[in-house]
Amino acid sequence: MHKRLAVCFAVVAAFLSSVPMHGQGTPASTNDSPAAAALATRPWELGPFFQGGVGVGDRSDFTFASAGVRLGKVITDEHLPGILHGQFEYAGEFMPYWQSFTPAPHLKWTKYNFQGQTGEALLPYNGGTFTGLSITPIILRWNFKPGKRFAPWIQGAGGLIWTNHKYPPDIIVLHGQPGGTSVWNFTPQAGIGFHYFVKQRQSLTFGVNAVHISSASLGDRNPGVNASMQFEIGYTWWK
Repeated sequence: MHKRLAVCFAVVAAFLSSVPMHGQGTPASTNDSPAAAALATRPWELGPFFQGGVGVGDRSDFTFASAGVRLGKVITDEHLPGILHGQFEYAGEFMPYWQSFTPAPHLKWTKYNFQGQTGEALLPYNGGTFTGLSITPIILRWNFKPGKRFAPWIQGAGGLIWTNHKYPPDIIVLHGQPGGTSVWNFTPQAGIGFHYFVKQRQSLTFGVNAVHISSASLGDRNPGVNASMQFEIGYTWWK
């Protein structure tokens, strides 16, 4: 897992050393308003991030941790009036480290429907720590008009998670028998956040995402994680 993180950070360093700087002499002063100066050039953004969060509702005993890199490109000039004024950006994320911490294996009263017979029984559930990786190839972000150092945004996104065991925890079934969830899950999500420019073309990034996790019935059962809140901090270079 540490090797995968090292490879990602090496890619970040290689990218930053190879991509030329743009936007020399832009109208916005890079000293007085580094946020506006950076976004005025329709730049690329790249940087590592860490994300942690908790489940909501019936998954409130789940916690999450992940880390990876993001690559994005501001692809429009500023549009729309008033408070909606801003620019559109397309981005993607890769998380070679992704973990979900769930209750240990246990017995749970569960409703069942087997061969037309329904009822409720005390059934064994799996659980524990699930490890995997995640990719979010579709991030549609709207960057609002920036201030001097703050650049707020909202986004909608969709991705995919692979885990080393079927996720989320579900009824334990005998090997070869139908039942259980899936090692593949989809992650539709939406979020808000902002960049805070600490220097010219470098910013701290903060965000919070509401993430739904579901296998779309790839497994025999699809209990999913209806909602989780993921809090993010990262560092971003703008080119």
